[in-house]
Amino acid sequence: MSQGYQALRQGTAWLDLSARGRIVVRGRDRARLLHNITSNEVKKLAPGGGCYAFLLNPQGRIQADLVLLCFEDHFLIDTEPELREKVYQLIKRYIIADQVELEDVTAQTACIGLEGPGAAAMLSHFGGPTPEAAFAHQPWDEITVAALTFTGQPGVRLYCPAVYEPSLQRQFETGGASAATPEEARTVRIENGRPRYGEEIRDTSLPQETAQMHAVSFNKGCYLGQEIVERIRAQGRVNKTLQRVELEGEELPEAGSKTTIEGAEAEIMSAVLSPDSGKVVALAYVRQR
Repeated sequence: MSQGYQALRQGTAWLDLSARGRIVVRGRDRARLLHNITSNEVKKLAPGGGCYAFLLNPQGRIQADLVLLCFEDHFLIDTEPELREKVYQLIKRYIIADQVELEDVTAQTACIGLEGPGAAAMLSHFGGPTPEAAFAHQPWDEITVAALTFTGQPGVRLYCPAVYEPSLQRQFETGGASAATPEEARTVRIENGRPRYGEEIRDTSLPQETAQMHAVSFNKGCYLGQEIVERIRAQGRVNKTLQRVELEGEELPEAGSKTTIEGAEAEIMSAVLSPDSGKVVALAYVRQR
């Protein structure tokens, strides 16, 4: 069992998430615009709050996912590294008569995950806040501490000026945190059944297929792709859903390979050999019967 994996599972690990895209949205129409083009409730967000949301196309397919954090005078968008430019351009496309400004702040900022059962205690030891509600965030000097994690383990995400990153990493390591590699973080993420856009969530996926319905509000007005999402809700089901499954044997199936899960057809999207259980854990789209 590797050190970073063990820290994520039993202690505290830090993750370098600075490659993720970070976009600031300013202007008086920022909430209205983001509300109209994303799948979740944005207008009702108060400073210190946040949400997870999808950007859909008119056919209801997921073009990107993102975290929205609400501040007094702006929103911060956090998205996958591969989606950084795509999200910027998708939002920019819909700024017509709106008073909205976008700024990509990825290069001048840093992002660190502090995850594992001991993350909250370590942050508290250093005098940092530990927001509890999902996507809630609080200031810590020039750092923003947000209640969201990459792996699905308990923990937080810290946003700060890029120059702070090395000292924060040293501070956490001094406190006993271990660095978790991207592969170690991926293993725990899949063990926890947490999908990632670009690997398990695709640009052909429908929201209901991903089982990530905390990204969708059914109480808001019209938004891009809503008609399809509502039609699926009215029908009551989709043909397949993303599920965490355990497979026989120790051989890892390739992404896209087909198998059968309890008699139902399934497409494997990702799989890892769990150091914890010794079993192959996968995320797969399983056909509904």
